[in-house]
Amino acid sequence: MIAIAIIVILLTFVFLFKNNILTMIYPKPYREAVLLYQEKYKVEENLIYAVIKAESNFKKEAVSNKEAIGVMQLMEETAKDVAKKNAIELDFENAKQELFDIYKNIEIGTCYLATLLERYQSKEVALAAYNAGIGTVDGWLEKGIIKKDGTDIEKIPYKETNNYVRRILRDYKIYQNLYKN
Repeated sequence: MIAIAIIVILLTFVFLFKNNILTMIYPKPYREAVLLYQEKYKVEENLIYAVIKAESNFKKEAVSNKEAIGVMQLMEETAKDVAKKNAIELDFENAKQELFDIYKNIEIGTCYLATLLERYQSKEVALAAYNAGIGTVDGWLEKGIIKKDGTDIEKIPYKETNNYVRRILRDYKIYQNLYKN
């Protein structure tokens, strides 16, 4: 009887505080930087947050085992290339350290994401390229492994990239539903 009462209390708690719990799991930190660069590069705010959540879970000091840096997990060479092509100020001698700066990381990451979205015209394909690289994704497209419109993401051959794209799309929908304006 006590176990049933505890279950009922827990379910009631979850039902009453569902949105509060979800906003703790799906927060919106670094809001000023995200809003600034989502506007500048015309990328949906909730998509940026979904990418940040998947990449670093909002840890600004994150460094991957492949040396991707910061909240948007940028490779140093990719960041330098994006900065150069888009006239983003970046000290190339200290780029690695600068990528820990929230504003710099979110600006370059959002600009890169915008470039991929424009190039592929598909969120799914752009996200695959953000994770696996442009050359890899172009190869998949050329060989017909995946479609340009991203409707067959289940065919992405890299398990990590396949899961990555699915996770971001799921989180993107959660952000959209949770933070309806």
